[in-house]
Amino acid sequence: MTRRLKHDIPGPDRRVTVEEVKEKGWTAIFAPDEVSPASMVVEIGFGRGEFLLDLATRSPERAHVGIEVSTKRVLKMARRVARLPLGNLRLACTSGEQALEELLAPASVSAFWINFPDPWPKKRHLRRRLVQPAFVTRLADRLEPGGDLHVATDHADYAEQIDEVLAGETALENAFAPHRFLREVPDRLPTAYELEWRAEGRPLHFWHYRRRRS
Repeated sequence: MTRRLKHDIPGPDRRVTVEEVKEKGWTAIFAPDEVSPASMVVEIGFGRGEFLLDLATRSPERAHVGIEVSTKRVLKMARRVARLPLGNLRLACTSGEQALEELLAPASVSAFWINFPDPWPKKRHLRRRLVQPAFVTRLADRLEPGGDLHVATDHADYAEQIDEVLAGETALENAFAPHRFLREVPDRLPTAYELEWRAEGRPLHFWHYRRRRS
């Protein structure tokens, strides 16, 4: 028997639309909770949401935004967030590309997190991969000077592409240098999918780049 998706939100609805953000701006959207979005933390593709919840819980004074293209996942996350005292978190159902293009201003983000994006393993689908040169250039532009970009994947072929694209972006510098990436990051909260893939023995790859200050 298929379970019905619950659409009621048992508390404050932390979802925002693209149109609402463009009309009001992030400052007005976070204002009711007295949180300044001057330097936001953004997770692109939050999946089940446990990583984003941990980020927002650990830093209640900072504004956090979750970007997710799946309406179902955004709804489920909104129901979870509504039960928690997290006024510093907002959820937007849109693509990462649209978020960078229409929702995030230059130098407005202190950290981006991209955890295990879809690898689109079939050759004919490679163009659909999120981490592409133009996308990373836009990410770098949206980061404040010294801002952080964190990326992770469990897919070996995608890892090669990610490594090449990040290393080729001149506005960014590798925070893990001289290592290209790390297999393990101390004190990192694993995502639910990450735990599954570790159990399967998949090779994990983690990158940390920063926006150059000059």
